[in-house]
Amino acid sequence: MRAEPEWEAAEVKGEDAKEEVAPDKEKLALEAKKPDPEIDESDTGEQPVLRADRDAVSRNESAAERKRPVTFRRARPKRVTGGARSRLISPLTRKVLAVNFIAVLIPVAGFLSLGQYRDSLIETEMDALKTQGEVFAGAIGEGAIATTLSGDQMLDIPPAQQIVRRLSESNAMRARLFLPDGKLAADSRLLVAGGGVIHIQVLPPPSERRPLLDPIIDMLDWLPRRHDLPPYLEAPMQTAADYEEVIGALRGETSNALRLTEIGENYILSVAVPVQRYRQVLGALMLSKNGDDIDRALRSLRLVVLQVFAGALLVTTLLSLYLAGTIARPVRRLAEAAERGRRDIGRHNHTIPDLTGRGDEIGDLSGSFRAMTQELQAQLDAIERFAADVSHELKNPLTSLRSAVETAARVKDQKKQRQLLAIVQDDVRRLDRLITDISDASRLDAELSRAQAASVDLAAMLTTLADMHQTTSSGKKAPELVLALERESGLTVNGMEDRLVQIFHNLIGNAVSFSPPDGKIHLAARLDGDMVETVVEDEGPGLPEGKLEAIFDRFYSERPSNEKFGTHSGLGLSISKQIVEAHWGTIRAENIPGPAGKPAGARFIVRIPFAKPEK
Repeated sequence: MRAEPEWEAAEVKGEDAKEEVAPDKEKLALEAKKPDPEIDESDTGEQPVLRADRDAVSRNESAAERKRPVTFRRARPKRVTGGARSRLISPLTRKVLAVNFIAVLIPVAGFLSLGQYRDSLIETEMDALKTQGEVFAGAIGEGAIATTLSGDQMLDIPPAQQIVRRLSESNAMRARLFLPDGKLAADSRLLVAGGGVIHIQVLPPPSERRPLLDPIIDMLDWLPRRHDLPPYLEAPMQTAADYEEVIGALRGETSNALRLTEIGENYILSVAVPVQRYRQVLGALMLSKNGDDIDRALRSLRLVVLQVFAGALLVTTLLSLYLAGTIARPVRRLAEAAERGRRDIGRHNHTIPDLTGRGDEIGDLSGSFRAMTQELQAQLDAIERFAADVSHELKNPLTSLRSAVETAARVKDQKKQRQLLAIVQDDVRRLDRLITDISDASRLDAELSRAQAASVDLAAMLTTLADMHQTTSSGKKAPELVLALERESGLTVNGMEDRLVQIFHNLIGNAVSFSPPDGKIHLAARLDGDMVETVVEDEGPGLPEGKLEAIFDRFYSERPSNEKFGTHSGLGLSISKQIVEAHWGTIRAENIPGPAGKPAGARFIVRIPFAKPEK
């Protein structure tokens, strides 16, 4: 294998970057005597690496650089990343779950706080303590009163202590009786026996803790706590001054207070009621209790809320998974199908899943994907057919041109040489016409997609074309063009005027080619519902049977027998159809019925949507 040393290659920055150097004639002569360059197949890539001879490198390089062979590597295309990826839980599913979870969590969090419910329970407990305190104070005022020698009344301490102890035994509350001087006279939690004092502490009933649920509820117990409350402090020697509500009761007012224990774990509710005898304040009765009943009520309600939340969360999760599945699964299928189509484009005809039966946006997306894929596949097929047709159409004049050139080199007769040169000129003109029409057809799609549509009056445009035909064909025995318009103006369509002119110019040109001398060509336009219909008729031999659709194919040519070969490329009607369809219209051909069943001419009908004229 020999590499022609027409150009030297020197490595520059980067593996794939190369620099071309002008050839040196002396060096080329030396290279011609050199053996073939070796092919180094040690490279692990798919393409072999060609190693040039060291002498091909510039002589200004150092000896070490000369020993390094110059390699020519083909740049490999980068892999395009992306596309559909397989996931256990799709991001869409996670988003749906998160949104629904938050939607359930917000009202549950509000219920778990239970601030108003807690306040109502505290108020109820305070009212109950107040009622009981008034009953207790009334009993003490009736049964524990002593009268002094001077006629003054005062509390009889021993009976008062008995009444306080007996009335508070059946209640989970603590009763304390204070004298007017502020001293503590009786306490239901203190028993005096044998010269000592016994403190009574009520313990909570034993209960089994649930390992999973109770820690959660204990943590939630802190949510509604009012940590701005004063702490409950109990001095060893209690007096009325330690409690504001007792001071108020000694003034004859019923007062209450709410406090927190020192470690902030529980509420202490207290109510102080004055002990009176004929409106004389003889002492103050203070009833207090902890907030265990309130905490139990809150815990019970929180437990119910948590159970409801767990059930709602389970149902919401299942519904969310179902909803996300109905969205994510089909979208993933569409993405995977699109990825397969992108990866194997042009090699396999992949089908996008048909989900239009869903009747929702996913179905609409599926339908749009299917239509887009089919259109893309049709475009690829059309490009392949167009490339094959172009190759075939260009090969014919090139073959004729090569044959004429080779023959002219051997022929000595000048007359025959002139004939061969005329053939060469015809073939060159034919090639030029083919290349021009092929270029126009190849860029037509891009031009139609980028161009801005404007309002075009077909009546005025057809009138101009008819006038041009009459002006250019006078004195040539050309067919007469007869124009019949339903209205002189107002036949407007949205489109590109130059391309619409090209349509009717092609149709009129075809009609002129097939019409007999001094014949007539009829050009008519009218408004048919919401379409503008334009008809071009000639008096020629008509169209071949069974070819009414094929005449719109690329490079199809059916020309009159008296016309010189190669005058037309066969792209005119194909381009016209492409332009009409880009304007959301239709074009069709038919024969005009004549006598004895023979065609009396050809008729082309173009229909383009009507657009109301802009005012």
